Amino acid sequence: MSDALATDLYEVTMSLAYLDLGMTEPATFSLFVRRLPPDRGFLVAAGLESALDHLSSFRIDDEDVAALGHALHRPPAELDRLRGLRFTGDVRAVPEGRIVFPDTPLLEVTAPLPQAQLVETCLLNLLSHQTTQASKAARCVVAADGRQVVDFSLRRCQGLEAGMHASRAAAVVGFAATSNVAAAVRYGIEATGTMAHSFVECFEQEGDAFRAFARSASGGPVTLLVDTYDTLRGVDRAVEVLRELPAGHRIGVRLDSGDVVTLARQARLALDRAGLPQARIVVSGGLDEYDVEAFVAGQVPVDVFAVGTKVGTSADRPYVESAYKLVEYAGRPVMKLSTEKVSDPGPKQVFRRPGLDDTLGTRDEPTPPGSEPLLQPVMLGGRRTGPSETPAEAVAAARRRFRSDLEQLDPAQRRLRGPGRRLVPRSAELTRRTAQVIAGLERQT
Repeated sequence: MSDALATDLYEVTMSLAYLDLGMTEPATFSLFVRRLPPDRGFLVAAGLESALDHLSSFRIDDEDVAALGHALHRPPAELDRLRGLRFTGDVRAVPEGRIVFPDTPLLEVTAPLPQAQLVETCLLNLLSHQTTQASKAARCVVAADGRQVVDFSLRRCQGLEAGMHASRAAAVVGFAATSNVAAAVRYGIEATGTMAHSFVECFEQEGDAFRAFARSASGGPVTLLVDTYDTLRGVDRAVEVLRELPAGHRIGVRLDSGDVVTLARQARLALDRAGLPQARIVVSGGLDEYDVEAFVAGQVPVDVFAVGTKVGTSADRPYVESAYKLVEYAGRPVMKLSTEKVSDPGPKQVFRRPGLDDTLGTRDEPTPPGSEPLLQPVMLGGRRTGPSETPAEAVAAARRRFRSDLEQLDPAQRRLRGPGRRLVPRSAELTRRTAQVIAGLERQT
C-alpha cells in the first residue's frame, strides 16, 4: 500500500461522494494555525519539504483500492473511480524558516476537489508537527542568546521519523549540531556526541575510560562525561587526559546531573587553572528553553546546551491548533461561521513589511508598496517549481530565512513568558469580500 492511504476515512468517503456527483472543479483549501499555544509569541514554518514530497508521490494504485474496499466494506469495483488518482494541483506556501503568526496560511492547495480533500490529513500532520518542533527549538536559540545549542532528542522522540523531523527542525532554527547521525548526513548538519556513563563503568579506572575514548575519537572533538561518580574528581581526571591531546584539538567536558550551576562554575575554574581555557563545558539532562534562559541570566559558564526530550517532543506544548479549511470551490468563495472557528473566505496572500508587519489579504489584490508576498508558488500541476535543492541545501536556505526574520522580530514576541501577541489585520479587500460572503450566507438562512 502507498502513502496515499495515510488519510482519515472520512476524506475517502467525501471524495467518493464528490466523484459520484461530478464535483471535480478546482477547490482551494487553506492550512493555518488558529491560535498560538500559551506562552508562544510566534511560530516557525516547517514541514513543507515533507509535504511536497508526499504530494509529488501521491497516487492511488490497485493495492490501495483493494485496501480501501476492505476498510469501507465495499467491493473494490465500486471504487474504480479512485484508481490511478494522483495529485495534479497547485500549492502556494510560506517558505520554511519564516516566522509566522496566527490565522495566516502556512499553505494553500488548489486542486480538483477530491484530490484536495484526500491530502488534508497528511498535510496537517506534516506541517503541524514540524512547525511545532521548529517553534520549540527556536525558543532555545532565543534563550541561548548566542551560545551554542545542539540536538540530543532522537532517543526520546515518538518514532524515528519524528526524530528526523526534530533534528531537521532544530537545524532550520540554528542549532549547531545533532547527535542523530542519519539527520547529520542527510541534512548537512554537524554530528556531535560525547560518551555514555556505561562506557566509563566498563573500565575499572575512570581515567582509563577517558583515555580510551580520547584515542577512539582522535579525529574529532573529545568531550568527556565527568559525572559518573564524583563530578569534581571526574573533572580533574578529564583535565589529565585533555592536556595530553595535541594543541588545537577541540576538547570539553559534559555535565549531566547534580547541581549543574555550581558544578559548571567549579569545572570552569579547574579547566582554566589547568591551562585549558579553550575546553568547552557542555550541559545536558532534561533541559528546555526555560533552563537555558536561567543559565544565561545567571552567567553560568556553559558553552553548549545539549537539549533533547523536552525540545524534540515540544513537551509543554506538543501541538498547534491547525486547520485545513475550504475557502473557494468552483470560483465561489466560501467560509465557515461556526462559533470561534470563523474562517476567511477565498484564496489569500500575506503581505509582509519590514519588522514582520503582516497584513492578510486576497490572493489577487496588488502587493502594497514596501511589502513582499509571503506565500510563494511551490507546486504547479502536481510538479514542484523552482530550482532543485538537495536536502542539505533546503535546510541551509531555511536557516538563512529564520535568522533574517528573527533579527526583525519584536522583543515582545521573543519573550519566553508572557510574550506579546501580534494580531494580523485584514486588508480592505479581504474585509469587503468577507462581508459580502457573510451577507450571502445570511440570505440563505
